[in-house]
Amino acid sequence: MPPIWGRKIPGRNRHFTGREPLLNGLRKSLTETNTAAVVPLPQALQGLGGVGKTQLAIEYAWAYRGYYDLVWWVAADQPLLIPSALAGLTEDLKLPSAGSMGIEEAADSVRDALQRGNPVDRWLLIFDNADDPEEIRPFIPHGSQDGHVLITSRNSRWSGVAETVSVDVFSTTESVAFLRKRLRRDVSESEAVHLAHELGNLPLALEQAAAVQDTTGMAPDEYVRLLAEQTGDLLQLGKSTEYPHTMTAAWQLSVHQVESRMPEAAEVLRCLAFFGPDPIPRFVFQRGRDSGAERMGTVLANPLTRSQAFAELARFSLLRIEPDTGTVQVHRLVQALLRDSLTPEEQEEFRHEVHLLLAAGAPTDPEDISTQEEYTFLLPHVRPSGLTRCHDERVQEFALNVVRHLYRVANWRSARSLAEEFRQSWTATSGDRSPFVLRLRRHLGDVLWQLGSTRESFDLNDETFDLMRGEFGVDHEETLRMALTYATGLRALGRFQDAMEQDAASLAALEARYGVTNPATLHAINNLALDHALLSRYDTALELQQLAYLEQSSARHGVNKWDVQLFWNNLARVVRLSGHHEQACDVGDEAYAYGLRELKIEHPLTLATARDLSIAKRRMGFLDDAYELVQDAHARLNKLYGPDYPETMAAAVALSNTLRQLNRLEEAMALARDAHQRYKQTYGDRHPFTYGCQLNLALLYRLRGDAKKARELDEQTYEGMLDQFGAAHVYTFSSTINLAGDLAELGEHERACELGRQTLTGVRDFVGPTNGLSLSAAINLSIDLRAIGQIDEGTELYGQTMAAYETTMSPTHPERLHAAEGKRFNWDFDSYSL
Repeated sequence: MPPIWGRKIPGRNRHFTGREPLLNGLRKSLTETNTAAVVPLPQALQGLGGVGKTQLAIEYAWAYRGYYDLVWWVAADQPLLIPSALAGLTEDLKLPSAGSMGIEEAADSVRDALQRGNPVDRWLLIFDNADDPEEIRPFIPHGSQDGHVLITSRNSRWSGVAETVSVDVFSTTESVAFLRKRLRRDVSESEAVHLAHELGNLPLALEQAAAVQDTTGMAPDEYVRLLAEQTGDLLQLGKSTEYPHTMTAAWQLSVHQVESRMPEAAEVLRCLAFFGPDPIPRFVFQRGRDSGAERMGTVLANPLTRSQAFAELARFSLLRIEPDTGTVQVHRLVQALLRDSLTPEEQEEFRHEVHLLLAAGAPTDPEDISTQEEYTFLLPHVRPSGLTRCHDERVQEFALNVVRHLYRVANWRSARSLAEEFRQSWTATSGDRSPFVLRLRRHLGDVLWQLGSTRESFDLNDETFDLMRGEFGVDHEETLRMALTYATGLRALGRFQDAMEQDAASLAALEARYGVTNPATLHAINNLALDHALLSRYDTALELQQLAYLEQSSARHGVNKWDVQLFWNNLARVVRLSGHHEQACDVGDEAYAYGLRELKIEHPLTLATARDLSIAKRRMGFLDDAYELVQDAHARLNKLYGPDYPETMAAAVALSNTLRQLNRLEEAMALARDAHQRYKQTYGDRHPFTYGCQLNLALLYRLRGDAKKARELDEQTYEGMLDQFGAAHVYTFSSTINLAGDLAELGEHERACELGRQTLTGVRDFVGPTNGLSLSAAINLSIDLRAIGQIDEGTELYGQTMAAYETTMSPTHPERLHAAEGKRFNWDFDSYSL
């Protein structure tokens, strides 16, 4: 077997017969058909349902498995689920997991690795039942000499994309050989030819005919007689005329035989017809006793009956049992014929049975990453079963859990698509104010946020929050959760004060209802700490963040690794903002080590921790370490999530600041300009973070010799920060400190001195006289005082400030060393995770 053999590859069909020319031609085409770049083209097996396309692909995989190091099977009938199937290869290819980077990014990394042929260059990727070429093409790897792509499809349009191999019905010779092998007894040539002719040499019909005869001992001629007697009636059933009448008749005979032997098995088969064509997990039946499914009640209540029913259906080749994956699978054509044989009322009954079974079979915690594989088996059946149109509350709860699961594994596009379908269906039936619609809207708002649709997310959350307060009341669990999400949106809009007030109200309500150790309460404390930090209230922020971290650390349940990483890094950040840079490095080192160990290096929270740790190290003067950390984090975030992802933007800001301190001004300027534009596009011209990026840009202009441009930008930044926060905010003080530096550079020392006095008074009143910001403002003012001839006052202020440095900072702290050299201080901006 190849070292990497997909779990979803069906078992080898021991009755596979013939097809040698097709198999040989397929192998030759895969290995010899090249483009101008000597790259094998994808191969598409095209033909009608039931002719054996999938069986041919299975046989190729098994027959030529020795030529590959990796063979992987992708059920491609639902394109939205293809990323999950590809992402399953990350561990084998030594790539970051989908849990650490998101489903779609993981799928992209798998495709790229296969294209490069690293770490595996001999691979076979099979896309089964790929309908629309345009939807599948983005997932197909190109460029590997020894990597092959095999596609099965009923769609003839694949001929414009791939080398197409037409798969037709069996030849008469192949049909006869198959029947003799499958029946395991001597059959006369004439009988076999007659039966094959009556079944049109259709492989699926032959398989079912042979299964009936093998199980019952029926002779071929008797089977042909029954086939002829029932064909007329079968053609009158529903839409069965769309299918080959021989297939319809053969299938119906098989069902009749099962019905006569075990009616419960026939009932199971009709139920299976309303799942999707992908493998169906048997655990939905094992867990289905209390599902409320009435037609399946007898089977669900008795495990022996259930096992016997599946075995009986397998004997008649009406389903395939895959013990390795714990699944069963019914051919899509058989499913369609079964559905068409039922009345509309019966169809709805069975469809709802499937909905109930899916809901009862799903794991109870959709956000538990350990249940991901079970959801992987359930998701392909959501749309085909018509679950989006079901309004049973048990099923709606499962639908919400599907969206929550997709959100947790970062498959945000699929989460949005399904959530919008559920919302449209549920709203049409029960309106915008029903409990399930309101809960769904909250989850959809979270998904939109992650997709970068910040404004759309806020507008939806704003409306949902208002509706929840009216329908549920202000103290309802869902309303309280919605309040935390709403405050996040306020922060994204730059409304930091409003966010703080909202989070304070949420904390009071959550603490009163659940107590301080409840996970939701801890999140409210964490968020409120962030609000205080954004408003430069660092002492209060540190107190709150320590409380959240300590309470979380002592919790015995309800806390996951993501929350641990988030709270730990937030604590390190607030320690740094409070001016304790050495402690911030210590806490940050621990948090980063935890992220590397538990979430791995490319998890977004680990990368955010690396960014914040790099800032702390930069403040301590460890520039090489800081650069290594933030350069790597930025590169990974950009690769995994793109340049417009908020964490990527924040890392770009930190990297630019590090490059500036390394005196790599041109590189720093390029990044700073780009970050400024992206913040404008994402958050708007007047967002505090946009002004912060402008502050960095202005500083770089001055250092590159354009103090006039720097002054222009710093004046705009000062006015913007003053309007947003008033004079008493670190961002406002930073802009005035830098603006005074611009004035001094332009020779306007009197104005620089005047602005410096004003700033020093304000910052001392706000953060105290020994804070690093106050000390830097004092050093700058002492320089400007001496520049205008006030030598004694300037010298005295400088001496007092250096004495304060000696009592507050270690001798090797870079800010103390900078002040000792009599150099002017400049302040920069680093972004937050909102």
